[in-house]
Amino acid sequence: MSFAYFLSFENHPGESRSLPSAALPALRKILAAINGLERALIFTPETARDQFNDDGASPPLSLQLYFAELSALEAAVAAGGPLQPLVGAGLLGAVGEAAITQQVFYVRPFPVDDPVVRPGASGLPCSYVVHYPGPAADINEWLTHYIANHPQIMRKFPGIRAIEILSRVDWCGDLPWPRANHIQRNRVMFDSAEALTAALQSPVRLEMRADFAAFPPHEGGNFHYPMATEEVLPA
Repeated sequence: MSFAYFLSFENHPGESRSLPSAALPALRKILAAINGLERALIFTPETARDQFNDDGASPPLSLQLYFAELSALEAAVAAGGPLQPLVGAGLLGAVGEAAITQQVFYVRPFPVDDPVVRPGASGLPCSYVVHYPGPAADINEWLTHYIANHPQIMRKFPGIRAIEILSRVDWCGDLPWPRANHIQRNRVMFDSAEALTAALQSPVRLEMRADFAAFPPHEGGNFHYPMATEEVLPA
């Protein structure tokens, strides 16, 4: 069982903030020192082409922190906890003043045929990070249909290395950022942005689109962002 704390930094309309390169070493150090952390993913912007979606520029930064127990996650986001240095514009520069949201999820991993990552020229794999704001007319119907159908189609993508469906959970925490209440997040990963683009131009994307048309009723649309994906392990 695994839970994930998702922290998203998004530019306000008309703004274009970027993460200072000097912030990354300090950010890695903070994440690696969190008690109970299984691993962390640092997402930074990438560019890929989808034949159906164009949701604009990717966020300047997102974080996905994995914990085996919800209690360990809640300890990490408690008042005065290890993520406190991220509050404000200090460590992260202007990105620290972006539109920041936080949310906790139960992580549902799904199998792929070849999970071995073979990074491209950038040296980092590329995740397609998706969220559904909701609400759904019937959340049980929504989740049941999605989990039973969509990941099985995702598995057919050429070169896919990971599939995750993240389902929201209730949680305790004291960090000051607003809480999102998305009905779901997804993450699929490929060797590179080029590999993601190739997959999104494949016939499998048409199968995904056909299943999307069969989704139970929901509001809010969905948003797709290609993100370079760096893994940080506990110290």
